[in-house]
Amino acid sequence: MQPARYWQAEAEGMVRCLLCPHQCLIKPGARGICGVRQNRDGQLFSLNYARAIAVHDDPIEKKPLFHVLPGSSSLSVATAGCNFRCRHCQNHEISQAPQRLGQIPGSLLPAEQVVEIARERGTATISFTYTEPTIFMEWAQDIAAGAGRHGIRCLSISNGYTAARPLRDLAPNLAAANVDLKSFSDEFYRKICGGRLQPVLDTISLMHELGIWVEVTTLLIPGLNDDPEQLQRLAAFLVEVDPAIPWHLSRFHPDNDMLDRHPTPLATIEQARQIGLEAGLRFVYSGNVWGDQGENTRCPACRELLIERVGFSVRRNRLREGRCPDCGEVIEGLWQ
Repeated sequence: MQPARYWQAEAEGMVRCLLCPHQCLIKPGARGICGVRQNRDGQLFSLNYARAIAVHDDPIEKKPLFHVLPGSSSLSVATAGCNFRCRHCQNHEISQAPQRLGQIPGSLLPAEQVVEIARERGTATISFTYTEPTIFMEWAQDIAAGAGRHGIRCLSISNGYTAARPLRDLAPNLAAANVDLKSFSDEFYRKICGGRLQPVLDTISLMHELGIWVEVTTLLIPGLNDDPEQLQRLAAFLVEVDPAIPWHLSRFHPDNDMLDRHPTPLATIEQARQIGLEAGLRFVYSGNVWGDQGENTRCPACRELLIERVGFSVRRNRLREGRCPDCGEVIEGLWQ
């Protein structure tokens, strides 16, 4: 147990969690929606602090982050829990474990030890991933602070459902993030995820404002969030924030409580890519479609191939100091 950093006392021994937009009002002895924050005698505690449920080396392309140190490896860590209830979650065994098991699985792994593992393995980055990093914010902040002292960058793979203050506190030690923008429909967020759309949009805008490199992923689920008009509005929002934000369009596969949908047709992925490019986004990628040309990075100016990928592997990287070697166009990202 670790005292939580973002909460306030309320009447009758209750506390209000201020970590994410749910703003849970928690009775004595009860937990918040995430299942890992508990009111004990009028104080809020994090039950999952430093309780690692996963520690792996991953290709950074798996996050996916295509414009951050291509071809590198990232130490990926997570705890159990999530502040969403996505019906299609592919990591539901660990994200929903606190509710389904009634306990917090994981092994103690102090922040300084995470940094030491990254140093020993020579990974240039540490990723907070697999579940929602917001719900292990204190651990993530402590890891990021230690990593920064050793020149290791930290990354967040997030649903974007984070309150502004904790994000601002993490930002000085957070180099990049991939945010799931699951839909451009508030109804989708309420029914499928158990959240709301606007806070996610606010997080993307705030991350960009704070100087965090942002990439966005949308998992296209047939019949639920693949309407062209909705995708046009989503792309327009990203363009308004920054046309250089890479947009990853991932193929859906049935999982968890959503086994009644077919995998996303490849034609839908390609149509969405064209919508993004026509809206003015400089980089739009296809995901979960290994070998597709949409995995590659092309120069937005001259259209020459710059980074060739197959799945999570980089076959060729022609970038020269963040520029196209053919026309000199600046390619936005964190390359060194």
